[in-house]
Amino acid sequence: MSVKYGILTMLYLQKNHGYELKLELESLLGIKGKINPGQIYTTLDRLIRDQLVISVGMDDQERKFYEITTEGNKELEKWLLEPVPYHSTKEDFHFKWSCARKIDFKQENEMLDQQKAMIMKDVMDLTKFKTEFLLQGDENRYLLITSTLLHLEADLNWINQVENRNRP
Repeated sequence: MSVKYGILTMLYLQKNHGYELKLELESLLGIKGKINPGQIYTTLDRLIRDQLVISVGMDDQERKFYEITTEGNKELEKWLLEPVPYHSTKEDFHFKWSCARKIDFKQENEMLDQQKAMIMKDVMDLTKFKTEFLLQGDENRYLLITSTLLHLEADLNWINQVENRNRP
């Protein structure tokens, strides 16, 4: 889970202040009270430094409002299109996909296709290793790879379900 990209997702939709960003991000993640407010403000400072976000004034309660820049939009879209390696955990991809859905990302299908391609490459590589370990009699590695392959198959099935629901 990336606070940086969660904030960019929320600011893509509308300008907002830090505390509201915290609440929106927790809502996106389906958790309550798990993100430290300091983490939000530290990340906002870095986003401003990197020119991905700007401060656009204060509200009547003297809370700073933030807005995504053109560079921030480009960075978010670039991140959304990068497939997530399996070893990085599938939760990273699910978070990214949730961000894409939140902003009605028009390239969602491309995002899903790229993720599927990465998974298929991993399946091919691991199947080769699985066969080698079976022939070597290395049952532990064979079973670990079998487990990973089953997880990858489940991820492919999930992506196929998402794609089927996206069709008119």
